[in-house]
Amino acid sequence: MRQIVLDTETTGIDPAEGHRIIEIGCVELMERQPTGRHYHVYINPEREVEEEAISIHGITNEFLADKPRFAEIANEFLAFIDGAELVIHNAAFDVGFMDSEFARLKPVRKVVEHCGVLDSLAIARRKHPGQKNNLDALCKRYGVDNSNRELHGALLDAEILADVFLLLTGGQTALSLDASGDGEEGSLAIRRLPADRPALKVVRATAEETSAHDEFLDLVEKAAGASVWRGATS
Repeated sequence: MRQIVLDTETTGIDPAEGHRIIEIGCVELMERQPTGRHYHVYINPEREVEEEAISIHGITNEFLADKPRFAEIANEFLAFIDGAELVIHNAAFDVGFMDSEFARLKPVRKVVEHCGVLDSLAIARRKHPGQKNNLDALCKRYGVDNSNRELHGALLDAEILADVFLLLTGGQTALSLDASGDGEEGSLAIRRLPADRPALKVVRATAEETSAHDEFLDLVEKAAGASVWRGATS
């Protein structure tokens, strides 16, 4: 399965009020393995970024002035995510903004027409009900290093969310987004065993051990009646 871990930064909190996307960050996973491919772009929103939003992500109007508009990157962005399952923390927020951006273009497109969507926040809430499940809280819970996250940033948050998502959904105990698998000391790193590894050795009980076990079960049955262990091992 191809999954794209995605995050956006915006000019404000509500696309219905004309707020726009200013940054998109994506990290690609294939069969739950980081491929090393990512998509990252800053976007001129064609409007002012609210001061409250700037205090969160640090992206200023001056910085965005010479960046491409969404219409200019829409096709390459859609080509990157097309056919994948998007993994997004609080998916309704980001999908709402992406749909709002696509609605300004012709033909009008919706994210769900091209991608599946998996909300990692909903997964975290089911797994940890009644607890904080924002990205910082999940990093602390799962031991993911987010020390570089002084401000929100779409690509950095997507990379961190990829770590958290794989730990949250099981199957790995650690992750490195370095496709080579050579994580730095102290960083998280997935290391899968090779498919051609030798089979595990099966150690069976000897005849003497089996006889001793049967004698022990005889004593159990004499004292307490039928033994569930004998039924399980017969």
